Amino acid sequence: MLCAAPPHARRRLLVPLAAGIATAVPLAYCLATRPVTAEIRGHTLGYVLDLPGSGLLVGGYLLATVGSLLLAGDRLLRRLGVLVAVGATVCAALWRLEFVSTWCAFAAVCSVILLGWTRRRPAEQFV
Repeated sequence: MLCAAPPHARRRLLVPLAAGIATAVPLAYCLATRPVTAEIRGHTLGYVLDLPGSGLLVGGYLLATVGSLLLAGDRLLRRLGVLVAVGATVCAALWRLEFVSTWCAFAAVCSVILLGWTRRRPAEQFV
Protein backbone atom coordinates (compact mmCIF):
# COMPACT_ATOMS: atom_id res chain seq x y z
CA MET A 1 0.00 0.00 0.00
CA LEU A 2 2.76 2.41 0.88
CA CYS A 3 4.26 2.34 -2.62
CA ALA A 4 0.89 2.71 -4.37
CA ALA A 5 -0.45 5.41 -2.05
CA PRO A 6 -0.50 9.04 -3.10
CA PRO A 7 2.14 11.14 -1.32
CA HIS A 8 -0.37 12.78 1.04
CA ALA A 9 -1.50 9.36 2.38
CA ARG A 10 1.91 7.77 2.93
CA ARG A 11 2.63 9.15 6.38
CA ARG A 12 -0.47 7.63 7.94
CA LEU A 13 0.40 4.24 6.41
CA LEU A 14 3.54 4.01 8.56
CA VAL A 15 1.49 2.63 11.48
CA PRO A 16 0.18 -0.41 9.55
CA LEU A 17 3.67 -0.87 8.09
CA ALA A 18 5.22 -0.96 11.56
CA ALA A 19 2.51 -3.37 12.73
CA GLY A 20 3.22 -5.61 9.75
CA ILE A 21 6.94 -5.70 10.47
CA ALA A 22 6.39 -6.29 14.19
CA THR A 23 4.02 -9.14 13.36
CA ALA A 24 6.05 -10.71 10.55
CA VAL A 25 9.21 -11.20 12.61
CA PRO A 26 7.76 -13.46 15.35
CA LEU A 27 5.48 -15.24 12.88
CA ALA A 28 8.39 -16.03 10.57
CA TYR A 29 10.48 -17.22 13.51
CA CYS A 30 7.71 -19.53 14.78
CA LEU A 31 6.99 -20.90 11.32
CA ALA A 32 10.69 -21.62 10.79
CA THR A 33 11.39 -23.20 14.17
CA ARG A 34 8.17 -24.90 15.28
CA PRO A 35 6.00 -27.62 13.81
CA VAL A 36 2.84 -26.60 11.99
CA THR A 37 -0.03 -29.03 11.58
CA ALA A 38 -3.33 -28.84 9.76
CA GLU A 39 -6.42 -30.84 10.44
CA ILE A 40 -9.72 -31.12 8.62
CA ARG A 41 -12.57 -29.65 10.64
CA GLY A 42 -15.82 -30.12 8.77
CA HIS A 43 -15.50 -28.17 5.54
CA THR A 44 -12.51 -26.11 6.67
CA LEU A 45 -8.92 -26.58 7.74
CA GLY A 46 -7.67 -25.82 11.22
CA TYR A 47 -4.02 -24.89 11.57
CA VAL A 48 -2.07 -25.51 14.76
CA LEU A 49 1.13 -23.65 15.58
CA ASP A 50 2.61 -23.13 19.02
CA LEU A 51 2.34 -19.36 18.85
CA PRO A 52 2.83 -17.31 22.02
CA GLY A 53 0.66 -14.20 22.12
CA SER A 54 -1.44 -15.34 19.17
CA GLY A 55 -4.20 -12.81 19.85
CA LEU A 56 -1.73 -9.95 19.76
CA LEU A 57 -0.15 -11.28 16.57
CA VAL A 58 -3.52 -11.67 14.86
CA GLY A 59 -4.37 -8.12 15.92
CA GLY A 60 -1.09 -6.86 14.47
CA TYR A 61 -1.69 -8.77 11.26
CA LEU A 62 -5.18 -7.33 10.88
CA LEU A 63 -3.93 -3.82 11.66
CA ALA A 64 -1.32 -4.20 8.93
CA THR A 65 -3.64 -5.68 6.30
CA VAL A 66 -7.02 -4.10 7.01
CA GLY A 67 -5.62 -0.89 8.49
CA SER A 68 -3.53 -0.12 5.44
CA LEU A 69 -6.62 -0.41 3.24
CA LEU A 70 -8.75 1.74 5.55
CA LEU A 71 -6.06 4.44 5.65
CA ALA A 72 -5.36 4.38 1.91
CA GLY A 73 -5.77 7.57 -0.05
CA ASP A 74 -7.97 5.88 -2.67
CA ARG A 75 -11.73 5.61 -2.15
CA LEU A 76 -12.01 2.13 -3.70
CA LEU A 77 -9.24 0.84 -1.44
CA ARG A 78 -10.99 2.27 1.62
CA ARG A 79 -14.20 0.51 0.55
CA LEU A 80 -12.22 -2.69 0.10
CA GLY A 81 -10.86 -2.14 3.62
CA VAL A 82 -14.40 -1.97 4.99
CA LEU A 83 -15.33 -5.14 3.08
CA VAL A 84 -12.23 -6.94 4.36
CA ALA A 85 -12.86 -5.77 7.95
CA VAL A 86 -16.44 -7.08 7.77
CA GLY A 87 -15.17 -10.34 6.29
CA ALA A 88 -12.59 -10.77 9.05
CA THR A 89 -15.27 -10.13 11.67
CA VAL A 90 -17.63 -12.65 10.09
CA CYS A 91 -14.87 -15.26 9.77
CA ALA A 92 -13.87 -14.77 13.40
CA ALA A 93 -17.47 -14.89 14.64
CA LEU A 94 -18.57 -17.94 12.66
CA TRP A 95 -15.41 -19.98 12.47
CA ARG A 96 -13.26 -19.00 15.45
CA LEU A 97 -11.04 -22.09 15.36
CA GLU A 98 -10.84 -22.12 11.58
CA PHE A 99 -10.30 -18.37 11.16
CA VAL A 100 -7.09 -18.74 9.14
CA SER A 101 -8.68 -21.10 6.64
CA THR A 102 -11.86 -19.10 6.12
CA TRP A 103 -10.03 -15.77 6.18
CA CYS A 104 -7.68 -16.95 3.43
CA ALA A 105 -10.63 -17.97 1.26
CA PHE A 106 -12.34 -14.64 1.82
CA ALA A 107 -9.13 -12.68 1.18
CA ALA A 108 -8.64 -14.53 -2.11
CA VAL A 109 -12.07 -13.38 -3.27
CA CYS A 110 -11.28 -9.80 -2.20
CA SER A 111 -8.04 -9.92 -4.18
CA VAL A 112 -10.15 -9.87 -7.35
CA ILE A 113 -11.27 -6.36 -6.36
CA LEU A 114 -7.64 -5.39 -5.84
CA LEU A 115 -6.80 -6.76 -9.28
CA GLY A 116 -9.49 -4.52 -10.77
CA TRP A 117 -8.02 -1.57 -8.90
CA THR A 118 -4.55 -2.19 -10.34
CA ARG A 119 -5.92 -2.48 -13.86
CA ARG A 120 -7.75 0.84 -13.73
CA ARG A 121 -4.69 2.83 -12.62
CA PRO A 122 -2.00 3.99 -15.01
CA ALA A 123 1.28 2.12 -14.57
CA GLU A 124 3.27 5.28 -13.81
CA GLN A 125 1.28 5.77 -10.58
CA PHE A 126 2.87 2.64 -9.08
CA VAL A 127 6.41 4.04 -9.15
